[in-house]
Amino acid sequence: QVQLVESGGGLVQAGGSLRLSCAVSGTTFSIHPMGWYRQAPGKQRGLVAAIRRDGSTNYADSVKGRFTISKGNAKNTVYMEMNSLKPEDTAVYYCNAGGLDSNIWGKGTLVTVSS
Repeated sequence: QVQLVESGGGLVQAGGSLRLSCAVSGTTFSIHPMGWYRQAPGKQRGLVAAIRRDGSTNYADSVKGRFTISKGNAKNTVYMEMNSLKPEDTAVYYCNAGGLDSNIWGKGTLVTVSS
């Protein structure tokens, strides 16, 4: 059974940084794309950043220039460096493997940015 484990969330002041990690277990196959989504209270879950097999990336407009998604050296690991965090970045962040159609999600990690 494929599982995703996220880590790295927490409480940070505005302007600070956090690094999220996601590791896939339960498979020896490489899964792409991998991405991070977030859901704030009362809002729908939306894409933050994604990275494809060839290393190409895309970002939500609201995080461009502040967040960076990257692959880890180990297979099926992905990171997201989040800099210059804003209170509006507060949300539960979910790792996804394989795109929306795969329905492979982590349980989420809470990021809280205080003003």
